[in-house]
Amino acid sequence: MSKQKQQNGNLVAIIMMIILFGMISFVTNLAAPMGVVLKEQFGVTSFQGLMGNMANFIAYAVMGIPSGILLQKVGYKKTALIAIAIGFVGVFIQFLSGHASESSAFVVYLLGAFVAGFSMCLLNTVVNPMLNTLGGGGNKGNQLIQVGGSFNSIMATFTPAFVGILIGEAAKAKITDVFPVMYIAMGVFALVFFVLWAVSIPEPDLEKSSEPLGMLMSGALKFRHFIFGALGIFVYVGVEVGTPGILNLWLSGNPEVGKTIAGTVVGTYWFLMLVGRLTGAAIGAKVSAKMMLTVTTIVGLVLVTLAMLPTTAQVSLPVFQSTDAGLSFGLANVPVYAMYLVLIGLCTSIMWGSIFNLAVQGLGKYLKAASGIFMVLVCGGGILPAIQGFVADQAGYRISYVVIFLGLAYLLFYATIGSKNVNKNIKVD
Repeated sequence: MSKQKQQNGNLVAIIMMIILFGMISFVTNLAAPMGVVLKEQFGVTSFQGLMGNMANFIAYAVMGIPSGILLQKVGYKKTALIAIAIGFVGVFIQFLSGHASESSAFVVYLLGAFVAGFSMCLLNTVVNPMLNTLGGGGNKGNQLIQVGGSFNSIMATFTPAFVGILIGEAAKAKITDVFPVMYIAMGVFALVFFVLWAVSIPEPDLEKSSEPLGMLMSGALKFRHFIFGALGIFVYVGVEVGTPGILNLWLSGNPEVGKTIAGTVVGTYWFLMLVGRLTGAAIGAKVSAKMMLTVTTIVGLVLVTLAMLPTTAQVSLPVFQSTDAGLSFGLANVPVYAMYLVLIGLCTSIMWGSIFNLAVQGLGKYLKAASGIFMVLVCGGGILPAIQGFVADQAGYRISYVVIFLGLAYLLFYATIGSKNVNKNIKVD
C-alpha cells in the first residue's frame, strides 16, 4: 500500500474515531432526558424514570473486564466494529419500544438501553488508544484524544437540548417524539461501521502479560489508595450523571420552566464540562491532580449546598424556549438552584483524570488490570442517580441532592487523605 493511500486511510479512521467519541456521549446522555419521557408516557416514578440510565451504566459492570479480553483476542478494529454493531442494535431496540404495546414498551426500552451500554463500554475501551496510535503517539496522539474529548463534550451539550426541543411542551411526551434522535444514532452507527470496515488502519500494540489477569487484578487491590480511588470513580461518575439528570426532571416538572428550557439548561452543564476540561488541560502541567481534585470538590460542595437552600430567587440564563411563534433563543428566568447545579459541571470536568492519576500512582505492572477495574466501576453512573431518584420520590428533588453532597464529600476525603500510597513496599515490576 502506498504511503499516500495509508495516510488517507488513517485520516478517514481518525474522523470515524472522533465521531465515535461523540456517539459515546450522544447515546449515553440520551438516557437521562429520556427519563422525562418515561415518566410522562408511563407515569413512573423518578427512580423508574432513571432506570434507562441505570441499565446503560450497569452494562459497564458486566462488560468492563470482558471488553479487555475481547480486545486482546481480536484487536482494536474488530472490537470497534463489534461495538458499533451492538450500538446499532441497542438503539434499534429502543426505537422498537416506541412501536411496542403500552404494557411492554417500558421493558423493551430498558433492554435497548442495556444493550447500548455494552456498546458504549466497548467503544470506551477502543477509541482512546486508537486515536493515540493514529496520531503517531506522543503529543500528536494526545492532541487527537483531546479533540475527541472535546467533540464528546459538544455532543453531551447537544443531546439534552435536542431532546427537550423534540418533546416540546406537550402535555405528555412519548418515545415516538424522540424518534429523530434514534434515526440519527442508527444512521451514524451504520455509516461508521461500513467506512471503518473498508479502511485499513494500524493496530495499537497489545502487550501480552505473562501473569493471569486475575492475579494482576488481585495485585492492584492490595493498594489501599487504589481501592479508595476505584470507589472514587464509582462515586464520581454517579455525581457527574446524577447532578444534571435529576435537574432535568426537576426543571421539566416546573410549569414555569418547561421541558425545552430544562433541556437547554442541562446542556449548559455539559458545555461547562468542556470549558473545565480545556482549562484543566491548560493548567495540568502546573497544578497537581491532588490540588485540582481538592479545590473542585470543595467548590462543588459549596454549590450543591447553595442549591439545596430553600429560595424563590431566579436568575436569567440563555436558553432555547418554545413560544407561540415557534422556537426561539434568548434569556429566560429559571430558579437560582439551576445555576448552582449547572456550575458544578466546571468541577466534575477534571475529576476523572485527577482520580485516575492519583489512584494508579505506584502500581507498575498492575496498571492495565487497574484500568479494567475502573471500567467496571463506571456503573456508578447508573446506580447513584437511581438512588438519588428514589430519594427524590420520597423527600423531593431538593433533598435528593444530599446524595451528590455525600459523593463530593467522599471525593474530598480521597483527595486529601485516601489518595496517599501507604503500600510502597509491594513489588510492582
